[in-house]
Amino acid sequence: MRSIVKELGEVRLVGFRVLCPGEKYVEEIPKAAMRLKERTEEIRNALQPSQQIGAFVVEESSPEEDGYWIGLQVSEFSNIPSDMTTLTIPPHRYATILHQGPNDQIRNSYEELHKWINEKGYTRSTQSWNLEIYENQNPLDVRVELYDAILSEEE
Repeated sequence: MRSIVKELGEVRLVGFRVLCPGEKYVEEIPKAAMRLKERTEEIRNALQPSQQIGAFVVEESSPEEDGYWIGLQVSEFSNIPSDMTTLTIPPHRYATILHQGPNDQIRNSYEELHKWINEKGYTRSTQSWNLEIYENQNPLDVRVELYDAILSEEE
């Protein structure tokens, strides 16, 4: 797998927040993703309705940042379903890697990405939002691009 650095502008998400004990995320995120898929047509202004985006902060600095969000990227927020939430992620720089395989193996891809970040002399930004952009949500053979926030030279 090949890692590269990408810059992303602001990302607006509409979807669900998953909040559970750490070991349960591997079970609860696919459930939330399925719920989101079933309700895609309720989300207005979706940029790519078939592409789900997960977001989380490694070392959250407040209870509002705790958990995992799974949503669709929208151009603007409007008519949000009452049981869904919104999240705005500021522009950032990321190291990325593509993970293809079982979702319980994603940790291995993250380890490979973190090793690459260190080898290239970058610094992880553990208090910034990280993203997971899903092309395929099948838990047995997930295809997801992992975006790990890194500090830019100015930071």
